[in-house]
Amino acid sequence: MQKHRTLAIRLSAVLLGLFLYGFAIALMVRGGVGVSPWDVLAQGMSRQTGLPFGLTTNLIGLVVLLLWIPLRQRPGVGTVLNVLMVGTSAQVGLFLVPEVSALWLRIPLFAAGMVLLAVASGLYIAPRMGPGPRDGLMTGLHERWGVPIWIARTGIEVFVVAAGWLLGGNVGVGTLVFAVGIGPLCQRTLPFFAARIPGGQGSDGQGADEQSSDARGPGGQRSAAGQQAAGTRPSGPGVVS
Repeated sequence: MQKHRTLAIRLSAVLLGLFLYGFAIALMVRGGVGVSPWDVLAQGMSRQTGLPFGLTTNLIGLVVLLLWIPLRQRPGVGTVLNVLMVGTSAQVGLFLVPEVSALWLRIPLFAAGMVLLAVASGLYIAPRMGPGPRDGLMTGLHERWGVPIWIARTGIEVFVVAAGWLLGGNVGVGTLVFAVGIGPLCQRTLPFFAARIPGGQGSDGQGADEQSSDARGPGGQRSAAGQQAAGTRPSGPGVVS
């Protein structure tokens, strides 16, 4: 009985965390001052194909997950839920939150989204039910071919942000702020939830992230909080993206 209760708590935390993660992305998109690297790619692809941003985010996650096959990575329940939920909840957020033009409204929207994303990262990483697809790609390159974590992280994110920008994605000040600021925020949220959600302590490396992705640190280095809660940092949808 206790085992079932613990599993229910962990799964609930993952579901809530992934929903909030997608909603946080929507807030940052509505902020219009720049988004995370993977969201730049999703924006660019969405603009070129005409597909909704949320669906594009999910499709990117699916493609990245397929890249796990040659890397011999094994997805967890949280990995599959990440692919299905983040883009979906982001689309819900874009439906609920209207576009704004005033900069004094856009900046708080972006800031709120970034803080909410850090909270969401703590919620879905702490239960350790599987890494986000983007983080699995990073760790897979490291484990399969010995590519250093920071090189894999930096190389992947530079590539996706460049591709997204060429496709019309929004690269701006917010993109830089996200890269520098999400790490310190996650350093607070990851250990907070790891100490309170079953499965969050004594990580065996099965947790997510960046991604996610991924607790983010400048240059892709793993933070102490990220190592405690998951072993990597949240990368965006990605984190899980």
